Amino acid sequence: MARILGINAIFHDPSAALVIDGQIVAATEEERFSRRKHGKLAVPFSAWELPEKAAAWCLARAGCSPQDLDAIAYSYDPRLVRTNGSDVTAHDWEGLRTLYARQAPSFLESALPGIKPDRVRFVAHHRAHAASACLAAPFASSAVLVFDGRGEHASHLAGRWTGKRFELLAAQQLPHSLGLMYEELTVHLGFQRSSDEYKVMALASYGEPVHLEAFRQAIRVTSGGGFVVEPIPWRDFAPAVEPGNEEWDRAHADLASSVQRRLEEVILELARWLHERTGERTLTMAGGVALNCVANSRVWREGPFERVWVQPAAGDAGTALGAALSVAHEMGDPVQPMETAALGREWTADELKRKLEVANLDYEEPADLAAAVADVIAANGVVAWFEGRSEFGPRALGHRSLLANPGHAGNLRRLNDIKGREQFRPVAPMVLAERAAEIFDGPLPSPYMLFVHRVRDGWAERIPTVTHVDGTARAQTVERAREPLVARLLEAVEARTGVPVVVNTSLNTAGRPMVDDPKDALECFGSTPIDALALGPYLVRRRGLAAA
Repeated sequence: MARILGINAIFHDPSAALVIDGQIVAATEEERFSRRKHGKLAVPFSAWELPEKAAAWCLARAGCSPQDLDAIAYSYDPRLVRTNGSDVTAHDWEGLRTLYARQAPSFLESALPGIKPDRVRFVAHHRAHAASACLAAPFASSAVLVFDGRGEHASHLAGRWTGKRFELLAAQQLPHSLGLMYEELTVHLGFQRSSDEYKVMALASYGEPVHLEAFRQAIRVTSGGGFVVEPIPWRDFAPAVEPGNEEWDRAHADLASSVQRRLEEVILELARWLHERTGERTLTMAGGVALNCVANSRVWREGPFERVWVQPAAGDAGTALGAALSVAHEMGDPVQPMETAALGREWTADELKRKLEVANLDYEEPADLAAAVADVIAANGVVAWFEGRSEFGPRALGHRSLLANPGHAGNLRRLNDIKGREQFRPVAPMVLAERAAEIFDGPLPSPYMLFVHRVRDGWAERIPTVTHVDGTARAQTVERAREPLVARLLEAVEARTGVPVVVNTSLNTAGRPMVDDPKDALECFGSTPIDALALGPYLVRRRGLAAA
């Protein structure tokens, strides 16, 4: 039995995860501690930056010291990189990035004194992504697809997990990359690379794929389970947008729609190729591109697999977990599946009370918190919800959330104003798992908010806040046994409004990480027009908002 610390540091979203005896104990991202979005810049010369605070917290959570670790799994293998000799000043920076990766054991020893450098194991980046999917999923075997910007020398992996070993079937070599292509489009549209790709997905819903044939020529699937991505002259389709200008028009939406549609087609075609070679009933997915919930849903709806499971932290943060799980398996531990994304920090009621007292805020401790919050939501108030352990990954899943009434169309603009976001951005619905099929058509259950669902007839008018312009919603289903308090809240809201749905969007403002610490929640509440804050068992109301 082994104690294994997983580390992601090489590209972006630095993170740490701890696996003990094959059980996932903790996982979190450095941004939640540093309050720097994505933890660091996604540039080669930031490869030395480690998730020091995240790693230290993971160890503290389990009562471990660095000396107790049997292995440290680093989710990148510099031995696989083809560099330009030893030139660390080369234009592509690859030599410098590789140098930093090779020095990771020494960096880790310095950051976490007591770590034994000879216990650091390099895990290939896409193998770490793959393990974060197939080993964390609750299935004995599966086909596995990984798509992201890049790893050591590839941008994609296709394989099969047999329950005992991983079989590699295809890997697309760089420079061809669906993830890098989508990143280039993100920058062309004035957004931030390796950060705002989900904004492109949202913008795509406002356009039509008028350039689809051109992108079918530029992005092609090959016979061996890979693909080709030709250089794309983006300005031929729409002018570039300067960051911060928000000058999008129909041409930009049509470009986003065309690329999004072609991305879906390529992933679907590669999923069919993989199914033909594995015969597996289940597909597990990871990599940053697997956060594209529209593409995921199309694979589920039109693809050959009966089940599609996506790692909740599908981006690079998840490779810390995948690397740790991979090494745990190699060391003979029986790896247990991921049962929840709530793997981060939590505070006791007494600790939360102390935070409120220090902040000199009036608060109450309702006998029934769910009922009290439901009263606020039914009165069309917006509630900051801070409960239990924080989520691992980019989605708020009812632990660090902003909650609102989905029945008022104006709440979408209101929430985007509160968060400082673009107005074309959607917000998501949260619903009890047993009620979801009445309202949403799509892959259910959907506990991690990684698919889009068609809103059934008659419901779009009842939940306009969460119904996107294309008639879909990125639903999150809530299991009563796993989330009893949120389940009671949903029932209490339905009792007051007749609608069994609550708006759930992340508790943060634009450009800032999701709230993690209670101090973060108090700062967000104090600086935005949120009506109430549910902090553990306590409720803080905006002055002037009386109890029902």
